[in-house]
Amino acid sequence: MGITCETVWRESSNYLEGDITPELRLAMDEHIRGCTECSSVMGGLRNIVALYGDERMVELPVGFSQRLQRKLEANKPPTRRQFFRWAVAFAASVVAVGSFELLHHTTQEKSVVRPHKPKPVPPDMEVVVADGGHHFHRAACPLLKGRSNSRIIAASEAIHEGFSPCPQCMSEYL
Repeated sequence: MGITCETVWRESSNYLEGDITPELRLAMDEHIRGCTECSSVMGGLRNIVALYGDERMVELPVGFSQRLQRKLEANKPPTRRQFFRWAVAFAASVVAVGSFELLHHTTQEKSVVRPHKPKPVPPDMEVVVADGGHHFHRAACPLLKGRSNSRIIAASEAIHEGFSPCPQCMSEYL
């Protein structure tokens, strides 16, 4: 049975492990004896298998794995994951600074819009309320003109009855 170099190369692993038929082994032995190229390939494979199987050849010095790992990590280019981590950190800091600035800006606007704190209505102040109305007024309030069913009471009593200060004449209490 004549075989080619390609068959020897394709079956070389099975040949070395003894996983081929006796007929194929005889044909490969005959081919390897007559072909210098296949003889060299098989000799090299035998050496590799022998070296790989020898425990003394695989033993590494103490600490070699750690040093190799450090060098590999130092030379590794940045990954997308690292970029993503930096991008998330940057976005979070932008949001935090933006929130702080927005809060600071809105509190400044509130202080400009309302520069003073309203005074409390003096409880014993005499105010005028009209039946069916919602506000209590000063006696001179123009909104009271034309109301005939009004009465004078203390501000504390008006508040107790559910009236609130008139936005026109009692604005300093709002």
